[in-house]
Amino acid sequence: MKHPIQEMMEQRRLGKKCGIPSYCTANTLVLEIILRRAKLLNTPVLIEATANQVNQYGGYTGMVPRDFYEMIEKMAKEFDVPENLIILGGDHLGPLTWQNLPEKEAMEKSVELVYQYARAGFTKIHLDTSMKVADDPEGLLSTETIARRGAELYKASMKGYEDLKFEKPDALRPVFIIGSEVPIPGGAQEAEDSLAVTSPAAFQDTVATYKRIFEEAGVGDGWKDVVAVVVQPGVEFGDDQVFLYDHDAAVNLCASLKEYPEVCFEGHSTDYQSPECLKNMVEDGIAILKVGPALTYGLREALFALSFMEKELVPEEKRAGFIETLEQVMLAQPGNWQKHYHGDDQQLALARKYSFSDRARYYIGQPEVTAAIDKLFANLKEYPIPMNMLHQYMPVTYAKVRDGVLPLDPKELALDGVTFFMLDYEYAVAQ
Repeated sequence: MKHPIQEMMEQRRLGKKCGIPSYCTANTLVLEIILRRAKLLNTPVLIEATANQVNQYGGYTGMVPRDFYEMIEKMAKEFDVPENLIILGGDHLGPLTWQNLPEKEAMEKSVELVYQYARAGFTKIHLDTSMKVADDPEGLLSTETIARRGAELYKASMKGYEDLKFEKPDALRPVFIIGSEVPIPGGAQEAEDSLAVTSPAAFQDTVATYKRIFEEAGVGDGWKDVVAVVVQPGVEFGDDQVFLYDHDAAVNLCASLKEYPEVCFEGHSTDYQSPECLKNMVEDGIAILKVGPALTYGLREALFALSFMEKELVPEEKRAGFIETLEQVMLAQPGNWQKHYHGDDQQLALARKYSFSDRARYYIGQPEVTAAIDKLFANLKEYPIPMNMLHQYMPVTYAKVRDGVLPLDPKELALDGVTFFMLDYEYAVAQ
């Protein structure tokens, strides 16, 4: 059985401008609507966990790769999603989480990380060795170093896959994503004035170096498992800015793909792009579109709107106080936002609530916050939202309720905030 992404690549080689969104999230509400839409559309869905979300030590979710796999498996059964529609991926697998360690230690941990992902049944592996570790020399990492570490992780991944096959002989062979100019996960760390698009020469050097290093490492045949290269096509987002895709700026880079029909580009940080920009990216060869923070941003945005309506409808003593609870938890545990947000107290407070980078996603699954969400939903069932108020706070969702497409249920209204962004990606990859 061929991997769905390899099937996609075959279609692209036949001239079809197809692609696939990559949904990077561990939030169960977001995952629910992703799986439900996969069922509705009857189309393969790619769900990815990042190395800082899920790793052998639990990540910030508390899950090891096997836990995440089993969670998705359980949810898929709950929503009756066929197993063959689900592709699980591991994003930024490499030293990302251990950049403070010297190479030997960081790579030992990275080897175990990718082994566990492949052993658990993840079949799309992003080998990200672009991040520097503690004893790397000053300046940019060489493509040689990046490829050498990538080959080591490829071997570890394939060992995980071979071990899995003893348990599941029909286990799908994984595909791999490589790259040397990989954007930082979660959006830009600082405000930027412009973005440099990856040069054709840099892309060509990455491919040539990886091919050579794979041969030298004795895994030359592994190149057939590589389906995409991560590049910077000129898209990014920060706290309050979005760099939209510019076809003209990326035209030379995208033209260079013609020499390498076996791969496409994978675009990171595509969050908040317009539907037209996303469609243009797919047509230009950026066929895998990574999106993460925008999904929880859409959920958070909808939950805020529900909270504003709760204040209008529910007696003060009964309110869930979701917005206040989220703020309290973020202030009590600043580790996941403090170094990313800048400014005075007011600016920081606004960033915690509204930043496109959505560091709130690290907190929205915590027990106090999920309890507030559950109470919010319960309250708005007891005190139903009138249609005129829904129009005030959620006009796009209002139209769906009015037209009978969506029930007037608080949880469904919240999930529609995620769907709002998903529809752009569904449009972009549609044939």
